[in-house]
Amino acid sequence: MKRTIIALVCGLVAPLAFAQTSTTTTEETTTTDRPTTKTETTTSTTYEAGTVTTYEPGKTIVVRGEQGPVSFALGTAANVVNAAGKAVTAPLRAGQKVRVYYTGPTEHRTVERVIVED
Repeated sequence: MKRTIIALVCGLVAPLAFAQTSTTTTEETTTTDRPTTKTETTTSTTYEAGTVTTYEPGKTIVVRGEQGPVSFALGTAANVVNAAGKAVTAPLRAGQKVRVYYTGPTEHRTVERVIVED
């Protein structure tokens, strides 16, 4: 009886003892006869906080912030979430407080995510 219990416990614990996490590291090396130049592009994400003035799902959102109304293009990857990080399925309404995280210059602001603060 004791041997059976010990065998069952060992059988249940053994897979946990041998569980491993794997890490894959990829390194790219390029060798040429001539010198290579590398160009590094840095993209920064900034945000604008304010209230929604106009919202067209999948197209644009206009937010009134401290400097006045600001228009943003909603890309296909733009997520609208609440403060807890859960997706918001209802369309945004005028007057809702939001924080819009975007990339790109002033002329081509593209939204990455919108956090509804209400």
